[in-house]
Amino acid sequence: MQASLLRNFGRLSAALRRGLHGPQSLAFLPAASLAGFWLGGEALLLVVALGTPAVFLLLGAQGGPVPGGGGHDGNSDFVSDNAALTLSQQALDRASAANLSTACILIEIDGLDEFSGQPDDRSGDRLRDLSLKRVRSTLRRDDLAVRMGENRFLALLGPSLRLDLEALLQLSTRLQNAVEEPAPIDGGMRYLSASIGFCGSPRLKDSADGKQFLEAAQVALCEAIANSPSAIRSWSENMRMAHIEQKNLRSEVDRALSNGQIQPWFQPQICTSTGEISGVEALARWIHPERGIVPPAQFLKVLEDAGRMDHLSEVILQHSLTALRSWDQAGLNIPRVSVNFSDTELRDPRLVERIQWEIDRFGLTAERLGIEVLETVIAGSPEGIVARNIVELGKIGCHIDLDDFGTGHASITSLRRFKVHRLKIDRSFVTRIDRDEEQHRMLAAVLGMADRLGLETLAEGVESVGEHALLSQLGCDHVQGFGIARPMPADQMIDWAEAHEARISDARKLGRTSR
Repeated sequence: MQASLLRNFGRLSAALRRGLHGPQSLAFLPAASLAGFWLGGEALLLVVALGTPAVFLLLGAQGGPVPGGGGHDGNSDFVSDNAALTLSQQALDRASAANLSTACILIEIDGLDEFSGQPDDRSGDRLRDLSLKRVRSTLRRDDLAVRMGENRFLALLGPSLRLDLEALLQLSTRLQNAVEEPAPIDGGMRYLSASIGFCGSPRLKDSADGKQFLEAAQVALCEAIANSPSAIRSWSENMRMAHIEQKNLRSEVDRALSNGQIQPWFQPQICTSTGEISGVEALARWIHPERGIVPPAQFLKVLEDAGRMDHLSEVILQHSLTALRSWDQAGLNIPRVSVNFSDTELRDPRLVERIQWEIDRFGLTAERLGIEVLETVIAGSPEGIVARNIVELGKIGCHIDLDDFGTGHASITSLRRFKVHRLKIDRSFVTRIDRDEEQHRMLAAVLGMADRLGLETLAEGVESVGEHALLSQLGCDHVQGFGIARPMPADQMIDWAEAHEARISDARKLGRTSR
């Protein structure tokens, strides 16, 4: 009989523990003891009174979920990756047992990195503690919130009846607002930003486990961080497939660079005065044997994350100079090939030496190579190795193009100091200029400024005859875009250039005949 009573008591305690999760459940101990006395006399009263606290302590030691902290890794606020998996599984199990829903929310806080590796500075720890406190104050008593790393926080919601997308978006917004409240620290105010990714259990398959639950929130968080600051993303099956695709690309990209799958395609640039080819821009393209053309936005991000942009630069430069020499041998008049260089590549202290060596190796002169630099790079690098490299490349004769002009904040002083030769006007200024009077006036102002500064201009994203004609009338020196030619492999460039030259020649003959 005693064994039976103990078994019943164990089931009762477990049920209470699941329903109330936490030390506050012990508030029911007097009532439970009295009930034990009426049901089983003094023996059961003693078992309930003495055994209940022991059972709760035992369950807590075995990793039972405790709101506000996990009791893991010797720190109630911090959990390891394995402990986070365990907590995620427990959250799913509890919700499933109650036939309700739960959600996993990950919060990544920007602005805490500067405190990493500074053991004597407690400001970072105080900010983390404050952020966790704010997260917990936004959640319900039944929810769990812990820290997973220097900048990352995990929230697992208790079983809930209504956890649809709208409810979770609203909760995520409240969490974000709470974390981003100005934080008083060291006599001043610190401003943080938070990216949030979440997954509600109804979106998962019934067979999903805690690992898949946590991974889904991690995928959503990665997407939010990619669109940061202060982005919120919900996990979906499409997002999972895209994440898998990115992982697969990451594993293949090095091999693709080595075996020639990633090469430059070339987009012609046309002089508006003569109609002749004034240059080409080299644009990286990945021709995958199974996927076909991989969009640059996908694989460039993979290369950047993998720290392989320098290798890409070497590949594109070598192929571009090879193509330029082959066009010379074919009798084409293509004055220059322009290659894009990122901020990371421009930080290479040996960049100028390497480029000079490549130019000499191919028997070309430096003015045949254009160096395209984003306006944001120049605006953000007034001094240091980036600035020195750009200036030195100009000194050896390379043509410096300021790419995406109008999207950054480069000053006129920067244009002069970096010896910029040409402004590449961003396509956002070009679109619909033949139909939008405001666009027309804005572009005319940009072209007038460039003319007074003695800078050449090239308009990107030209897609119609009307845009091309109006740019010529406004005095833009060069044009480039789908309305002229799409990017093409080096061997196709020969056929296109010959056909274009024939069109120009015919137009000249027609002009003389009409006079």
